[in-house]
Amino acid sequence: MKKLILIIAFGFLSNGIFAQSSLKEGGIQLNAGVGVSDWGFVPFYFGLDYGLVKDVTIGGQISYLTNNDNYYYGNSNYNHNSAVGIGANGNYHFNRILDIPSKFDFYAGASVTGLIWNYDNKDYHPGYDPLNVGLQVGGRVFFNNHFGINLELGGGSTVSVAKFGVTYKL
Repeated sequence: MKKLILIIAFGFLSNGIFAQSSLKEGGIQLNAGVGVSDWGFVPFYFGLDYGLVKDVTIGGQISYLTNNDNYYYGNSNYNHNSAVGIGANGNYHFNRILDIPSKFDFYAGASVTGLIWNYDNKDYHPGYDPLNVGLQVGGRVFFNNHFGINLELGGGSTVSVAKFGVTYKL
């Protein structure tokens, strides 16, 4: 039994060692997960990255967050807020120039996100902007040629402090 477990563990580890992390030109990967927002909400996101040229990806993301907490801002009482974020991003992947092992992916870039806010009293909330521009830095660990986990820190979207999720390469 111990030998069987050892063989299975070695198979998973060796599969991860030979995983290809950098997205090739024309390649597509899907990302999904949860985040932390500086608005106190817990957002969910789904995104897609496209390998534009060597070491550069562009992509899009849709995110959603909601909060049922009561709070007072200005002269209005707010009971429910939600937002849908639709954004675009561009990232540079540092694996090649930093000679990072292929099962890892380290990147940084910029994003722009349009936000559609929904309020219970339909008044414009001056504390929330409809358009955000931000920077991000992140990384992925791939367990095989298709599946990995990701962590990204940054701002400019509904997921504006950190996000954690899974990545799947098509």
